[in-house]
Amino acid sequence: MSSVNFLEKLLDGVAVEWRALGEVIKLEKGRQLNKELLSEDGLYPAYNGGGAHSGFTDTFNYTENKIIISQGGASAGFVNFVTSKFYANAHCYVVLPNIEAVANRYVYYLLKLNQERLTGKKHGAGIPALRTSEILEILIPIPCPENQKKSLETQAEIVRILDAMTAHTAELTAELTAELTARKKQYNYYRDKLLSFEDGEVEWKTLGDLCSIGVGQAPVENEPGEYAFVNAGTTPSGYVSAYNTEPNTITTPSRGQGGIGYVGYQTDRFWCGPLCYRIRSTSETLSTRFLYHVMANATQEIVGLANMTGVPALNKKDLVGFPVPVPSYAEQARIVAILDKFDALTNSITEGLPREMELRQKQYEHYRDLLLSFPKPEEVAS
Repeated sequence: MSSVNFLEKLLDGVAVEWRALGEVIKLEKGRQLNKELLSEDGLYPAYNGGGAHSGFTDTFNYTENKIIISQGGASAGFVNFVTSKFYANAHCYVVLPNIEAVANRYVYYLLKLNQERLTGKKHGAGIPALRTSEILEILIPIPCPENQKKSLETQAEIVRILDAMTAHTAELTAELTAELTARKKQYNYYRDKLLSFEDGEVEWKTLGDLCSIGVGQAPVENEPGEYAFVNAGTTPSGYVSAYNTEPNTITTPSRGQGGIGYVGYQTDRFWCGPLCYRIRSTSETLSTRFLYHVMANATQEIVGLANMTGVPALNKKDLVGFPVPVPSYAEQARIVAILDKFDALTNSITEGLPREMELRQKQYEHYRDLLLSFPKPEEVAS
């Protein structure tokens, strides 16, 4: 799609006027709603920001088809469009077009185009917030300003195309999400099946009998570098210039909220932090990669070994007793080959469906940006 050719044909040589958003809309702020009035079975969704609703209530303060923007908190700047009656809470801006020359849904797409800018304008040392001025100063294009009928028809055609693109992208995303869910379900089924052994079928030993188990330490130097700093057990929390652990090592958190039980596998040299166990097989009878799949399939069992009162902690004296099945090395290799393939299909950002979903969204954003790329005069562009 060529934005220039499309817009030239749509505008047919007619000028575009750039106006501050504050000239064409009215911005209102929602009203505080007591938590006691929220329930799961209320009639109307209640929004305290631009993202997902925070619950339901039996009253509403705005009717259908309104633009909302999150005013405060981590989601400040997020733009949404609510198609039902709803309650706008205190941290929610509501956008209301106040002239007939601008279409509501057209304003929504232009605000969505500026969402990244808005989220970058948050201020405040405590809870971040978005000033009304940051919204109202946004410049938006009004096509055919001298002909309101033509202007609204142009806006409606742009909205029609974007709505169709949005619906198509949502449909594709839903299909990919369903496929990803099915893949994960299939993966979990086969992992459970492959790692379930009957009594007497394999030898069982403990983690402490088969592996080296230790925690890392704080980095010697904090200069950025090429080596992942793993301190949450699974994924990097940064990169440093040195490493203290060799690749093909299992990691799992030793303490902290929300991480106990998660298991990672590091394929490159990395720096292991003080809140993270690093585990490698020291036995010729056990593959470290096979052990990773065993532990990744036993999240709840690992959580059961930890002390979850206060700050959750997984002590080494408890972890060493974790039971490990030890089939033949050939059988381990067969199981690893199957599970690694499923793992790549379900979890890899470059090979699996999450990457495909990301590309679909970027493709939509690319064509949306092209469609809304109106020519700017020099005084506006600068």
